[in-house]
Amino acid sequence: QVQLVESGGGLVQAGGSLTLSCAASGLTFSSYAMGWFRQAPGKEREFVATISRSGGSTNYADSVKGRFTISRGNAKNTIYLQMNSLKPEDTAVYSCAAGENYAYTRSAYSYWGQGTQVTVSS
Repeated sequence: QVQLVESGGGLVQAGGSLTLSCAASGLTFSSYAMGWFRQAPGKEREFVATISRSGGSTNYADSVKGRFTISRGNAKNTIYLQMNSLKPEDTAVYSCAAGENYAYTRSAYSYWGQGTQVTVSS
């Protein structure tokens, strides 16, 4: 059974930083591209960042480019999202996902975590 478990969310002031983690089990981790998505209240889930199977390629939404960094540790079956210079509009539930293809569309991902709440106060 595939499980993706996020951690690291919380409340932070604008301009602050947080690092999210996503631990994967039940799959051959190095065979999957991984992604982060987020969903704010009343809005659709949106792409945040993705990383290829090897970690050699990454892609970001324009809204987070230069502020967020996605990385992965294949030995630990874990991906990370380092978030700096956080803004109130970054407030959302952040979820990680695993898929066979390196992509920014939700449909490319087969497995999803439950999500972790990130709240940025102004």
